[in-house]
Amino acid sequence: MPATDSSSAAAPLTSFGRSFLSHRRDQIPPPPPDHHSHSHTHTHTSSSDLEIDAFHRHAADLLHDLLSDSNSDPSAPDLLSLAWTRRLLDSFLICLEEFRAILFALADSQPLSRPPLDRLLLDFLDRAVKALDLCNAIRDGLDLIRQWRKHLAIAAAALSPAPAPAPAAQRGEAQIRRARKALTDLTILMLDDKDAGGVVGQRNRSFGRAGTTRDSLPHGHGHHRRSSSGGSSGSGSGSHLRSLSWSVSRTWSAARQLQAIGGGLTVPRANDIAATGGLASAVYAMGAVLFVVTWALVAAIPCQDRGLQAHLTAVPRTFPWAGPLITLFDRILDESKKKDRKHSCGLLKEIHQIERCSRQLMEVTDAAEFPLADDKDSEVQEATQELVQVCGSLKDGLDPLERQVREMFHRVVRTRTEILDYLSRPHNAG
Repeated sequence: MPATDSSSAAAPLTSFGRSFLSHRRDQIPPPPPDHHSHSHTHTHTSSSDLEIDAFHRHAADLLHDLLSDSNSDPSAPDLLSLAWTRRLLDSFLICLEEFRAILFALADSQPLSRPPLDRLLLDFLDRAVKALDLCNAIRDGLDLIRQWRKHLAIAAAALSPAPAPAPAAQRGEAQIRRARKALTDLTILMLDDKDAGGVVGQRNRSFGRAGTTRDSLPHGHGHHRRSSSGGSSGSGSGSHLRSLSWSVSRTWSAARQLQAIGGGLTVPRANDIAATGGLASAVYAMGAVLFVVTWALVAAIPCQDRGLQAHLTAVPRTFPWAGPLITLFDRILDESKKKDRKHSCGLLKEIHQIERCSRQLMEVTDAAEFPLADDKDSEVQEATQELVQVCGSLKDGLDPLERQVREMFHRVVRTRTEILDYLSRPHNAG
């Protein structure tokens, strides 16, 4: 996929929750103001408390929605399905947008450059940068699943009955052999990718623009490699939205990246929360959500050296979102420990369906005699129908999910750039 700037990727969120800030976003300009107003201090304080509390509660509501299952809500997608993963990213994008809105709306009463808020923000931005490589690795994993789908489609086409009104031909030896060849190639490909830790090959693509160097990153915080791929470099305000992360090298590890994002994620002290008017707790909440969302993506999608060893540091249950966040983390962890998922390339529901359908079809057609007996043919037909269904799910779901991962990448870049630009302004030096 060609790299694009974030202006082209800024599609509207497919929100399934209402933002508590939506009624007044017109009053919150994208960049923070260039001056401080010190009047009505008590009003600012009470207003900030209400908005920060509302942010925590809305994050909790979004996470609760992710825990819904088809038993309690027939419209809820299954955990770790493509549809559920898209909902996960929806939740993250909503939280990030509301976090950014609160931060800049309260910047007058709580200057972002004043300790300890400046330190907490820089720590969060460092974690956010690490999430960008994961976005690129996840995109490569989605490409890998597309390759698997091609083999599935060959097998499905070989085994599917002729469309009406053509007469239904019995599945012959040629069709079975062709399907088994496609499924054998798929199995070998999935095993090779599993042994290689999900690496698709040396890539030089990114969701961001090519040509960004270390020196061009805002305020010297960039520390990644130079991209060797081509592409336009952009100019003007677009230069702030270039990639802070390029495709990963063969020594890169998703497991280590997750440990870096989640490591040292400490609960803010009471005096820090008081000194920042509550913003310290919002920064901590956003960091915890960032970690669990990236961890869930790595759990679901094949990527290089994927591992779920990173732990969620103990989160106080006093935060409204703590309960659903911990429950979500534990459910995914439990899913990874199931016998039939423990050694999978990824926990995505559709990957499990690929593995199950392929194995079932290979078993039922092993040493088959032709023409197939009626019971054998019925088993092949049933497995083929599931194969066609998963092919359709992959065809419909992979592209929208990739667009959301792209949107996550660009929104993280934009938020980081805006915060760093604010911190660098001369009036914030004091």
